[in-house]
Parts: sequence; C-alpha cells; structure tokens
Amino acid sequence: MSREEAIAKILKVFRQYGYEGTTLSRLSKATGLGKASLYHYFPNGKEEMAQAVLDFVDDWMKANIFVPLKSDSTPRDRLQQMSENVDRLYCSGEQTCILAVLSLGEAKDLFHSQIQQALKSWIDTLAEVLVEADIEPTLARQRSEDAIIQIQGSLVLARGMNDTTPFQRVLKQLPEMLLGNW
Repeated sequence: MSREEAIAKILKVFRQYGYEGTTLSRLSKATGLGKASLYHYFPNGKEEMAQAVLDFVDDWMKANIFVPLKSDSTPRDRLQQMSENVDRLYCSGEQTCILAVLSLGEAKDLFHSQIQQALKSWIDTLAEVLVEADIEPTLARQRSEDAIIQIQGSLVLARGMNDTTPFQRVLKQLPEMLLGNW
C-alpha cells in the first residue's frame, strides 16, 4: 500500500472517530497495516497522520474547489462545479468534514491555523467569484460565509438525522443563493 492509499483510509477513521477517538488499533484495522508499518509511514504517530490527512484534503480542495472557482467559465458554472465537487468530497453528505472534526478537542490547538487558513481561502475564493458576478464585495463576503455555514450545518444535520436530504438541498440551491437569484 502506498502512503497516499494509507492516508485515504486514515482519513475515514479520523472522520468517524475524531482525533481523540482515533487509535492505532483502529488505524491498523482500517489500513491493514501493522502498527510498525504505520510508524514507518508516519514516524511521529497520530499527529503526523492527522497532518497528512489535512494536507491530503488541502491538496484535494485546491484541485477540486479552488481551481474550478478560478476558471474562465461563468460564475454560475464555477459555483455549480464547486457544488458537485463538494458533494463528492463529503460522499453526498454521508461523510463529516475533516476540518470540523479536527477543530475540536486536543486537535484544535494542533491544527487551528491550518484549518482557519483552509476556510478563509474557501470563503475568499468564493467571494472573488461573486464580485466578478457584480455583487458588492461586502455582500459577496457575507454570502460566501453563509454558504460555508450552510454546507457545514447541513453536514451536521445529515449526520445527526441520518438523512442526507438537507445537504443535497443546500448544494442544489447554493449557486442561486450565492448569486442572489432566489
């Protein structure tokens, strides 16, 4: 198994159990790697694994969220592409957000600045698209923040209610909400 394949499996464990609930036993079971092999890939243990997961998600977001938002297509098309990719990232609302999971408890102090930067970049990039669509900058920023709130809130609701419908509804309505065509 490559390090990248291991990281993808480790991501699922962190999403399910959070930082504190992620144990070497759970990681070993999920990856099929013994504890020694996990330490071979990640000599600094669980903290390094969580950092690798955040780096993996950061790279994914750059390629699948930010690049489409910065493309030359229309703002509506860029927002639609982002919504489709967000749907993939969260497995249609069945997976929690690793940024949210790693912003709690002990992990908060370890990863706060990286999580803050990821969210800020997302909001800033969304706001740039809205400004290009002739939305006043302050309103564009507010709508972008509201979009992240709706995405994250609908993920919490989907998990708590065991129903992904609210998440799907938010993503479907997101381009119209952001552009103000309600």
